[in-house]
Amino acid sequence: MKPLNLLFVVITLGLLGFSTYQALFVAPTEQTMGEVQRIFYYHVPSAWVAGLCFFVNFLASVAYLVKRSSNADALAAASAEVGVVFCTIVLITGPIWGRPVWGIWWTWDARLTTTLVLWLIYVSYLILRRFASGSQTQTLAAVLAIFGFVDVPIVYMSIRWFRTQHPSPVIAGGANSGLDPIMLHAFFWNLLAFTCVGIILVMARYRLQKMENQVEAEHAELALQGGVR
Repeated sequence: MKPLNLLFVVITLGLLGFSTYQALFVAPTEQTMGEVQRIFYYHVPSAWVAGLCFFVNFLASVAYLVKRSSNADALAAASAEVGVVFCTIVLITGPIWGRPVWGIWWTWDARLTTTLVLWLIYVSYLILRRFASGSQTQTLAAVLAIFGFVDVPIVYMSIRWFRTQHPSPVIAGGANSGLDPIMLHAFFWNLLAFTCVGIILVMARYRLQKMENQVEAEHAELALQGGVR
C-alpha cells in the first residue's frame, strides 16, 4: 500500500473512533425517542454515502458510453457495489430505528418504498454485470445505471413531496427543523468518517475491478487467437 493511501486509512480509522465517541457519548439523548435515536448518526451517513456512490456510478456510466473506457466501467462497477452495501445498511438500520418509535418494522410510505426500489435497481445492475454474457453487457449495465439514478433524487425529495411516516427533514427542512448544535456536530463527524470509508472501499474495489477486466480481456484475446488457429 502506498504511504499516502496508508495515511488516509489511518486517518479514517481515527475519524471512525472519534465519530463513534461523539455519537454515543457526547451527543445528548433525544427527548422523545431516547437512546434508539443514536442510530441516526449511522443511518443518515450511510444513506449519504450510498447516494454519493450511485452518483459516481452515474457519471462513470455516462463516461463509459461516451468514451468506451474500461477504467470508467471499472469505476461504475466499484461504486455501484459499495453503494449497494451502504444502501443495505440504510434498509437494516431504518427498521431497527423505526420499530420502537413507530411500533412497526416497515411501512410502504414514499421514502421507504423508493429506497427499496433503489436497492433493487442496483442489485439488478450487479446481477446483470455478473451473470450476463456478451460484448454488450457493459453497455446495457451503463444504460440501466443511468436510468436507475433517476430514483436517487426521488428518494431524497420524497419526504418533501409527500406526507410520509418517515420523519420530515431535520437539516434544511424549513421552519421548526434542525438539530441541537452538539447533535449536529456529532452528525457531521460521522458524515465525514463514513464518506472516507466509502472512498476507501470504492478505490479498493476499483483496483480489483481493473484487474478483473484485464484478466477477462486477456482470456478473450487468447480465445480469439485459439479460434483463428
